[in-house]
Amino acid sequence: MLFVSSQRLTTTGAKEMLAAAITKAEEIGIAVTVAIVDSGGHMLVLERMDGGRFHTVHSSTTKAVTASSNKRPTTTKGAQGQDLDTLHAIGLSLAAGAQRWTAMEGGYPIIVEGECLGGIGVSGGDWQQDQDIATAAVKAVGASI
Repeated sequence: MLFVSSQRLTTTGAKEMLAAAITKAEEIGIAVTVAIVDSGGHMLVLERMDGGRFHTVHSSTTKAVTASSNKRPTTTKGAQGQDLDTLHAIGLSLAAGAQRWTAMEGGYPIIVEGECLGGIGVSGGDWQQDQDIATAAVKAVGASI
């Protein structure tokens, strides 16, 4: 087979996810940054809520890229799901590049019909809040968690 058909996340879909994420953050009462990337890790939408800290732009983007690349939520586990100590987590980040891998929670892949169409990263709350906001956004468009 030389060619395959694939789906892609549209800007409209990314904006719908963004709106769901912002709504969830407002319900919780925190200001976050939300980054949504396509399957290649390229930015589709990014929003830093009023009051969101500037460093959250970088961390949310890295979470989104990592989730898209690994096709699984960002965690303190490695690319194959193995447990990592701090040294190995830092080593993976250095090897992949500071914008390409993180062990921080809050990133989720956007999976539709078994295909990863991108990733979302949320930063600004504690790890559970970031995860909750990201999963609300993924669910809003009917993607798998």
